[in-house]
Amino acid sequence: MIIDIPEGKDPIGYVWGEMVPGIGTAAAGFSLAVYEHTTLGLREFEAARLRIAQINGCLFCQDWRTEKDGQKVEDAFADAVTQWRTTDSLDDRARLAAEYAERYALDHHNLDDEFFTRMFAHYSQVEVVELSMCIGSWLAFGRLNRVLGLDAVCVLPSHLSAQ
Repeated sequence: MIIDIPEGKDPIGYVWGEMVPGIGTAAAGFSLAVYEHTTLGLREFEAARLRIAQINGCLFCQDWRTEKDGQKVEDAFADAVTQWRTTDSLDDRARLAAEYAERYALDHHNLDDEFFTRMFAHYSQVEVVELSMCIGSWLAFGRLNRVLGLDAVCVLPSHLSAQ
């Protein structure tokens, strides 16, 4: 981690909440809103989120699994997302979500009419805007956590109970 954290402070809480409270608190609110207010299905949501986590290299984000209505994606889902071009494990919406996330992060200048024609065959305009905002959140905040080294000190609640 490249940021000095005072003894006894939670790294995420300190960096996001105490170091830059005006920005960090707003960023945290946006980050939480993506999860609390999504209308997207779990598989397309997780396909896009995991693809961004893989691109960012955020350890915490790659380990996290979103729960929606008491459900989580299967353990092999992350591998399917990595192989979104060739896997049979993703439906069209999840495959497009993974592709969109990858292109949004790595090649956004080439998101062309052909891509959006395919996208709008499976997603409404509202869903594309929502997915775009989600991807933007994950790209920015997952990358911030990775760059600052916070991803290595975040611990999932399920991992705390195992310790």
